Amino acid sequence: MTTTLRTNATLDLGPAAALSCRECGNRTPLAAEFACAECFGPLEVAYEFGTIRREDIEAGPRSIWRYRGLLPVPADVDDHANTQPGLTRLIRADRLGAELGLKNLWVKDDTGNPTHSFKDRVVAVALAAARQLGFTVLACPSTGNLANAVAAAAARAGWRSVVLIPSSLERAKVLTTAVYDGALIAVDGNYDDVNRLATELAAEHEDWAFVNVNVRPYYAEGSKTLAFEVAEQLGWRLPEQIVVPIASGAQLTKVDKGFQELGTLGLVEPTPYRVFGAQATGCSPVSTAFRSGGDVVHPVRPDTIARSLAIGAPADGPYVLDAVRRTGGAIDDVSDDEVVAGIRLLARTEGVFTETAGGVTVATTKKLVEAGKLDPEAETVLLITGDGLKTLDAVADHVGPKATVPPSSKAVHEALGY
Repeated sequence: MTTTLRTNATLDLGPAAALSCRECGNRTPLAAEFACAECFGPLEVAYEFGTIRREDIEAGPRSIWRYRGLLPVPADVDDHANTQPGLTRLIRADRLGAELGLKNLWVKDDTGNPTHSFKDRVVAVALAAARQLGFTVLACPSTGNLANAVAAAAARAGWRSVVLIPSSLERAKVLTTAVYDGALIAVDGNYDDVNRLATELAAEHEDWAFVNVNVRPYYAEGSKTLAFEVAEQLGWRLPEQIVVPIASGAQLTKVDKGFQELGTLGLVEPTPYRVFGAQATGCSPVSTAFRSGGDVVHPVRPDTIARSLAIGAPADGPYVLDAVRRTGGAIDDVSDDEVVAGIRLLARTEGVFTETAGGVTVATTKKLVEAGKLDPEAETVLLITGDGLKTLDAVADHVGPKATVPPSSKAVHEALGY
């Protein structure tokens, strides 16, 4: 499906030069396309970068727009109404590292974004591209975090939004999307059913920018900003190991792409790094393919509390396998009980309350260390991509008051055991 609302000559997408097929390499002019006309392979943005200096980035906005010279957005993107995501904290995680057996551990805490997940990054880039392409409605199929981000970004920009979600989505994510007063539609079915519906609607409404469908090549580039920030916050160097949760797989592949671009442009020393992937066992098609040594990611029907990762047919699955194997990493998966344990471990050791996706990342990291796949001496970064307030149900039966006592100091001391 192609929607060309503006000609290539009138587009201002910064350093973006073309769309390139990830399978056959065929290049096509910038437009609202997501599939190659030659082989139907997925398209991604190809660039012609100008001179980019560290000092110019450091002097830029305190948001992802400091990296606008590395993204498919116009130079004046920061002047437009948007949610200004990014530049979230990278925290030293010594206490968690001691528990996991990692001596040099960092947590990239993306819960501090405007709607409390990394999805604000990708949506901001998608909105900037959609504006240039001439769209007027921002839309998406979503497992929750993207729904929040699209509804908020559209409200900030003064656009209409259309958000499609599975009817079984966590109530917190439903409410935190509905509050922005866009068109929120619950669909009977899982995410893959919702995604198919979105693809149909994108073909029927040429003014609707489905961020992860017809403008997906631009949207996905927003995940590179995680790589850019990690490198800058580490003093312009690459970590030796990074652990990334896998849903569609686009985040992992774009973090890898971001690291490569930084090295190619001379913004960092292109040192070796290894990329690791994390999935929930109840939706682990990429982990299963990695473990089998295969190249084909077979779709599954999700059954996990980690609903933000519950994509049974991950579009970037094969490219995740390529990136992980090329860098010498690994992919593993963990049970729902381990996910809850991971959430609680991160909260107890570092004071960061993550949603279930973060529990997957922490628990999988533990499993990878125990299996000898993660180097305990190497500098390691964990991506924590969403806030625990979005998935309270996951821990509701596991935490609560230690005791209920009358209002006396004696009763408190007794409850505490001293």
